[in-house]
Amino acid sequence: MTSPIISQRIKMIVPVPLPPEALAGFAAQMPPGLVRPGIEVEFTGVRNGTSSLDSLYEATMADAFCLEAGMRAEDEGYAAVCINTMSDSGLSALRSRLSIPVTGPGRSSFFLAADLAKRFSVVTMWPQWHWIYEKLALETGLEKRLASIRDIGVRPDTQELLAGKEEIVFDALLAACRKCIDEDGAHAIILGSTTMHQSHQFLSERLEVPVLNPGLVAFKQCETLLDLGLSHSKLTYHTPENPSDVLASVAAVF
Repeated sequence: MTSPIISQRIKMIVPVPLPPEALAGFAAQMPPGLVRPGIEVEFTGVRNGTSSLDSLYEATMADAFCLEAGMRAEDEGYAAVCINTMSDSGLSALRSRLSIPVTGPGRSSFFLAADLAKRFSVVTMWPQWHWIYEKLALETGLEKRLASIRDIGVRPDTQELLAGKEEIVFDALLAACRKCIDEDGAHAIILGSTTMHQSHQFLSERLEVPVLNPGLVAFKQCETLLDLGLSHSKLTYHTPENPSDVLASVAAVF
């Protein structure tokens, strides 16, 4: 007899409060067959928060909201936590609070792109997100490998994502990618947001360089860590002596 597969649950945190139908749009980024047997992915939004992460002000709030959403994941029986935003909101705090793996698309995508290509670019929706990639370049030490950041000047929609805008947005993204490759010297492209996942196939089929879909990169890193029995170092992400989960929950409400 074969042993039954024991499921491992991964908590996927979207850093904005969303209705169930909008969460389904984020969950759609996981194509059939990508999640291997024995893994269950549960998408959840945060209780409170902003909608666009357009500034460092909103970034600080997103850190608190994502911490509140994931800090009890280990006690709740989750095997890992995956942050579903290029800002990696709350990632460091959750690594401090938890022993289970915690991954995020920003760091994961930058490191993978640097492994696959000599230089890479980020193509995103609007200029208000540039701070995210500049911060990631500094944190990862990959400033010299980041060829460029280009945007198409279109405000993102965390509820509808790119639905209904494909004809306009996809071609604009393709044009920006071409400039990254032809003018900036990029050998790989990172999509600047998990809200852009619907454009991944379109761009991949039309470009000669790797196009990284950040939400899936972070998920697969999470899966790999589980398979290898690895997690973040507690010498780097020290466990708090007295975790104040109640205080953190109160702070995330207001």
